Amino acid sequence: MPPRRRRPPRPGALSDLPPLRILRAILLLQASYYSTSLILILFTTLVLGQGFTPSLILDWRAVRGDNTLGWVVGICWLLTGFITVIPMLILTTRLSASLVPDFALTIHFLHLLTTSFYTRRLPTNFLWWCLQASSAGLMVLLGVWVVRYREVKMIQGFGKRKPPASGAAGDGSGGGGGSRGGEYEMVEQRDRGGDENV
Repeated sequence: MPPRRRRPPRPGALSDLPPLRILRAILLLQASYYSTSLILILFTTLVLGQGFTPSLILDWRAVRGDNTLGWVVGICWLLTGFITVIPMLILTTRLSASLVPDFALTIHFLHLLTTSFYTRRLPTNFLWWCLQASSAGLMVLLGVWVVRYREVKMIQGFGKRKPPASGAAGDGSGGGGGSRGGEYEMVEQRDRGGDENV
């Protein structure tokens, strides 16, 4: 009786990223998210001459539209979302474009839980909700675009000229296809098909 052949691993998220690796990536991304916001908000409050408190990061009431500090904190949170895309793409090198929204929304959901536990109530500030939606949307759009761009770059020969093959002159394709042969793969196949019909 021949030995049973093993099935190839199922393609998808579980084979690409095991659960422990996903959990570690989420924890590292959350730490990166908060450390980036800490650096940005601390720097801007020192420049503005304001006192820094942890509530500027953990309290949803710090994002306000009636004073300068509230607007600056909101802009810092948008910049934090923009910067967090970089560690998200570094930590998950084999990330597919379908998993980018999962990581971005998980970061913002954990931030919602953190601010709710810190203030002991759910956020009711409309500006804070708009800020979180904008930050999550920015992370998703930028992350998906970078992953798609990286996938296109990984395709061999996409949009690049192929070097001429060493045996191209001996193919018997004649002098008519000598200048075009080997430039693009599809052009080379069409030339061969046309020469065979002639």
